[in-house]
Amino acid sequence: MRYTWWLVRCQPWRVLRGSLVGTAWMIGLAVRPYLIARAIDDGLRQHDYGALFLWVGAILFAGVALAWLGIMRHRTMTFVREDATARSAAVLLRHLSRVGAVLPRKLAAGEVATVGGSDIGHVSQVLTMTGPGVGAVIAYAVVAVVLWSVSPLLALIVVLGVPAIAGTRRTAAAPAGTGRVGLPAPAGHSHYSSWGYRGRATVLAGVGGRGLFARRYAARSQDLLTEGYRVGAVNSWIDCVDDRPTGPVPLGGGVAGGANDRGRRHHDRASWWPSTAMWPSSIVPVWFLLMGSYDIIRGRVAARRILAVLNLTPDEVDAGENVPAPADPADLHDPDTGLTVRAGRWLGVAADDPADAIALADRLGRFVASEVTWGGVPIAEIALDQVRARILVADHDSYLFGGTLRNVLCGWSGVDDAKITAAVRAASAEDVVDALPDGLATTIDTRARTLSGGERQRVRLARALLAEPDVLILVDPTSAVDAHTESRIAQRLREARAGRTTVVLATVAAPARSRRHRRAPQRGPDHRRRQPRRVARR
Repeated sequence: MRYTWWLVRCQPWRVLRGSLVGTAWMIGLAVRPYLIARAIDDGLRQHDYGALFLWVGAILFAGVALAWLGIMRHRTMTFVREDATARSAAVLLRHLSRVGAVLPRKLAAGEVATVGGSDIGHVSQVLTMTGPGVGAVIAYAVVAVVLWSVSPLLALIVVLGVPAIAGTRRTAAAPAGTGRVGLPAPAGHSHYSSWGYRGRATVLAGVGGRGLFARRYAARSQDLLTEGYRVGAVNSWIDCVDDRPTGPVPLGGGVAGGANDRGRRHHDRASWWPSTAMWPSSIVPVWFLLMGSYDIIRGRVAARRILAVLNLTPDEVDAGENVPAPADPADLHDPDTGLTVRAGRWLGVAADDPADAIALADRLGRFVASEVTWGGVPIAEIALDQVRARILVADHDSYLFGGTLRNVLCGWSGVDDAKITAAVRAASAEDVVDALPDGLATTIDTRARTLSGGERQRVRLARALLAEPDVLILVDPTSAVDAHTESRIAQRLREARAGRTTVVLATVAAPARSRRHRRAPQRGPDHRRRQPRRVARR
């Protein structure tokens, strides 16, 4: 709740304006029944048509004023919510930039997407209570006072009954809020797993992992389905309470009681209806309060997840010494594995476990604290900007921003076409450029979804080559391409990176067992691509 209060304090005058307009609008809902009562009492009952037209004009004016107040209320609160959403997004973006490589190790991609997508909006929705919420409390009190002057019994029913309904609804909504805490993790994990499968279907099929993935994904989906039904059951009852009628309820026979004369009953009913019709005016404030209580529960859960992301801290990889980087190409040494990367050499590293390859790349690229040395100097003592400028870790699944293919490859730097053509050729991506309608000027959407997995990998590789770092560390750069393209890329990469340090990290499939225990390869329309490839052994 302190996080929500911080969003309020960032825009105090706008929130104050929303509270004033929301209060005026809420109280205005009770003004029209009062004006109708005066029109009946002073005009119809007294047969004074001058007074009747006067009060009818007041009713019309009140309707126009109420409509204007409603527009201003909605407009102001929209600004309040959008401002809160923008501030939350900016805070999260800045923090995620600082966290960097720690994020994928501590938080699933689906959870980050949930926080950045829906949770920010849920927290912003809570700020509605600062406008119509405040007005609802004041308007509810005003209506209760007016109803007390008309009928103490009716006032007691409204004053005591509505808080009881709100309390019951809050109690019913609490399990839903608790259940929502656990939903994003499995939902995000399942979504991310599905997205990852679409990008690696060929590789999974090649090593016989399609059936295993399908079974695990189905099991996780069933768990998510069960949890979703449990939370949805509570939400359905809450929504049922929200969808109640808001119109006035007919009062039936003589509310004044006692009179047998038909005209007297009609007279009493006519004069009592506008006054007692003020009780439906309390329904709108109560509806805002009930919805606000649910928004607060949902917003607290969302804010808790936002704070969980904001509490992530980057690894301490900077010793603060700011020792200059080696002036000339120098060796990299990793004491954990005993690996030494010689300057100006091409080195291939085979790992049994993909996690080991990624961990090695993180240490060599100084994304985690380690004892790696560069030119005999601990890399943690070298200024971080110099490390980032000269050592590049290129992941095969790194993010691709939207824009023209030229901007995707080299950003906004002034790289000439000759260098771009050379990098595209080294990555064996000429067919990717030729297949696009406008070549390098073709606009690519975010993550390059219009390209296949192998095409995206080659675009990433060309982008890494255009950066021209002193040390280039490639992590499984050809895991999504066929064997012929892979061989061509390996040959061209040697030529493109001649004389510069290049490390290629690849994962080796587990050694096959004896022939009688060996599983027969899966057959199908694409059976020729389903054979496991020994990438690093070549």
